[in-house]
Amino acid sequence: MTRRRWIADEVLGNRAFLKGDHARHLAQVLRAKPGQEFDVATGSEVRRGKIVSIAADRVEFDLSEVLRETTRAEITVAISIFKFDRLEWAIEKCTELGVSRIVPVIAARTEKHLAQAAPKRAERWRKIAKQAAEQSRQAAVPEILDLLELPEIVRNQAGVRIVLSEAETSLDLKDALPPNTSSLTLAFGPEGGWREDELAAFAEAEWISASLGPTVLRAETAVIAAVAVCSLPFSTLRKHLRRGDRVTRRKATELS
Repeated sequence: MTRRRWIADEVLGNRAFLKGDHARHLAQVLRAKPGQEFDVATGSEVRRGKIVSIAADRVEFDLSEVLRETTRAEITVAISIFKFDRLEWAIEKCTELGVSRIVPVIAARTEKHLAQAAPKRAERWRKIAKQAAEQSRQAAVPEILDLLELPEIVRNQAGVRIVLSEAETSLDLKDALPPNTSSLTLAFGPEGGWREDELAAFAEAEWISASLGPTVLRAETAVIAAVAVCSLPFSTLRKHLRRGDRVTRRKATELS
């Protein structure tokens, strides 16, 4: 049976801790007891953890063998704020797909009332991400940054930088991806898309402009579709997709 995974709130050497509501859920709802074993994610790896003590708001684990290390490329998604219910769905699914960082952004066409309310939502978004990370058995929770203005995103991101644009007609996202990269940032516009001056700013900062195809997707659908393409863990599979080969499920499984 697969052991449940918990993401530690604190790690000190070979000890890991759950705190607050996180600990209360394990102790009071699930009625865990000392001696039970779980997978514990520390942020850099997943280790086997045995409960050594339980208090009302603190559970302590003794960590032993390493089960998995985190080696995947870092993916940052910069998402222009849109309707909160849909944005929260996108945050949850991005987490399940293994992104490293989520940056909420104010763009020119971001609705003013959403921009004003967004800072109060940050802790809720972090809670959603943490729950989704544990459910999907991730080794770490994606970092969710405080709300940023678009110029800060355009100037400050490192690595391969791709802006998704409906105006792009010559380059698909799957063709824009380098075969191997350790750091990738994807930028997504709000409902209504990027303004021309924003796309010009991305171009001036040497971002790659790419498309998800001829169809017009909802903002949250575009985010998930793009992250799914970029999350493919094997460059061989990406090569097949670029070449236009038909990759069956069986073939994709063999490649993985």
